Amino acid sequence: MRLNGKTAIVTGGSRGIGRAIVQRLAADGARVVYSYQKNKPEDEIPGTVGVRADQEDIASLATLFEPVRESGLDILVNNAAVIGARSIADMTAEEFDRVMTVNAKFPLLAMREAAALMRDNGRIVNISTLNTVVPAPTIALYCASKAALEQFTAVAAREFGPRGITVNTVSPGATDTDMLRGANPPEALERSAAMTALQRLGTPDDIAAVVAFLAGPDGQWVTGQNIRATGGLLV
Repeated sequence: MRLNGKTAIVTGGSRGIGRAIVQRLAADGARVVYSYQKNKPEDEIPGTVGVRADQEDIASLATLFEPVRESGLDILVNNAAVIGARSIADMTAEEFDRVMTVNAKFPLLAMREAAALMRDNGRIVNISTLNTVVPAPTIALYCASKAALEQFTAVAAREFGPRGITVNTVSPGATDTDMLRGANPPEALERSAAMTALQRLGTPDDIAAVVAFLAGPDGQWVTGQNIRATGGLLV
């Protein structure tokens, strides 16, 4: 129980990578508050609390952090994001605002909120993507918003370092989630698996394990880093 007595917030914790992170941190002993946008999972995990929060609405920050205002905070994982797939030629100002708010503005303000509540030697982990270095058509906004989050991470590591708070990025590659399978044909997934050094797609648990390392005591000397958890898709 490496995180026994610790309190964590995980955004987007109802499915996919976020759900795996919630499960792993709870299994390691943390009390976990997680956000969901629409549907709260039916299989509630012991030691966790689900809070409905929509990252398009900055006002929902207050709702997300309400369960930890008195108890304090040790870990923040900014995981929730949207892709907003759209070509540059078809992009709208409204879509720009939506993707940048969900993927960059809300996580930045969540770090600000967390800083006021976080105990010294806390942990912040921001989930980015391999696509910031391997861009693809139709995901300009996704790539740009996640690149912004990576820069926020680097600066926050410097600003929060004197308090012993580490701030890192985890950038998954092709990870086997419902979202990935819904957006790609089977042959594309097979190609992605073949391109990795480990010859398979990642799993949400693979990513959760990296987050757990950074969130735990063994990650105390790692900060300001971007760990590309891709199975060797990029080496």
